[in-house]
Amino acid sequence: MPWRLARGPVLCNYYLTYRCNAACTFCDIWEKPSPYVTREAFLQNLQALRRLGVKIIDFTGGEPLLHRDLPFFLQTAQEMGFITTVTTNTLLYPKRAHDLRGKVDMLHFSLDAATPEHHNALRGGVPCFEFFEKSLDLALSLGEKPDILFTVTPENWQDIESVYERYIRPTGLILILNPVFSYRQVGAELSEEVLQALGDWARKPRVYVNEAFLSLRREGGNDPFRPVCRAISAVVVISPANELLLPCYHAAEHGLALPIQGDLEALWRGEVVQHLRKLEGRFSFCAGCTINCYMEPSFGWEISRYFWLAGRARWRYIREKWGLWGTLKLIGRHLRPTHQRCRAQNASLNEPFTRVLTESG
Repeated sequence: MPWRLARGPVLCNYYLTYRCNAACTFCDIWEKPSPYVTREAFLQNLQALRRLGVKIIDFTGGEPLLHRDLPFFLQTAQEMGFITTVTTNTLLYPKRAHDLRGKVDMLHFSLDAATPEHHNALRGGVPCFEFFEKSLDLALSLGEKPDILFTVTPENWQDIESVYERYIRPTGLILILNPVFSYRQVGAELSEEVLQALGDWARKPRVYVNEAFLSLRREGGNDPFRPVCRAISAVVVISPANELLLPCYHAAEHGLALPIQGDLEALWRGEVVQHLRKLEGRFSFCAGCTINCYMEPSFGWEISRYFWLAGRARWRYIREKWGLWGTLKLIGRHLRPTHQRCRAQNASLNEPFTRVLTESG
C-alpha cells in the first residue's frame, strides 16, 4: 500500500460564481446560472478550512474577478495563512488590478494562442487577447509576476513556441502548459504527438508541465480498480450556493451537493463524506478521468510513481517562482497567520470577523 503523506485536504477549489464573461470552447461552466458567494458563508468556511489543514485556496469560477468581494476574500485568506491562487481571462483585470495587487500568490493569466484571431475564437469570440496584453503590461508595472496559463488543445499546441518566445523569454515569467481534459462531451483528447511535444517542453526553463498528467493519459486515465484520484481526501470543493460538492465539481450530475449549514468541518468529517472518501476514484464515472484540478493534488497525496513524476515539475516551479527565501516566507505565513495569531480558528465568528461583517453591513 502506498505511503500517505497527508491526513486531510490540502487544497480548496472555491467557486465564487459560475458566471463568466467569456465562452471557452473547452468549458461549459459559463452556461450555468449562478449566485455569488456571500461574505458570511466565506468567513465561516475559511475557519473550517484552516482547521481541516487546507494550505491553498483556488478562488475560481466562472470568472472570479466578477465577484466584487474578491480582494477582501484574498486578503483575509492570506492573513489566515493560506496560499491564494486566481486564474482570470483578464477582461476585468485592468479595472481591478490595483485592488488585487499583492493579494494573489499565484496569479494566472489565460492565453491559449499566439494571435488575437485564434485566442479569441477559442474564447467564444470574446476579445480576450487585447485585454491579456494590456493586463500583462499593467501587472508587470505593478510588480506582479503572473504565470501565463496555456490550455493545450489539438488546435493550438503548435502555438506554444510563439507564446514562449513572445511572452516568456522577455519577461522571465512562467508558462504553465495545462493539457485540456474531457468531461460531459466538452474538451478533447490529445494525440501522442501532442503528449510527446509537452514532454519536450517540460525540460525547458520557466515552463511548467506536470509529467504525471502525461503518464496518466498514456495509461488510460484513472482506473476505478486502482484509483489515482483523491478528489475528496485532498480537495474541498465549495459551490457559489455554499454547498460541498462530492466527489468533485465535474461529476455534479452523478454526485452530491451537500448544503453547508454553518459548520463545514463537521460536514466534511461526518459519516456521509467519510463513506464517500472510501469510494473516491472508484465510481463508474471515474473511469478514464484525467481532470487536472483533482489529479494535481492527488499526485501529492501518497508516495507513488505519479508522486515522483509530479514532484520534479513542482519543485522546479517553486524554485523559479519564489526561490528559497520566498518559499520560506510563504511557509512562515502559514505557520503564523496574522489574523489575531490564529484566533480565527475558533468555531464561532470571533472579533476580527465580527468587525468585518459589521462594516460590510
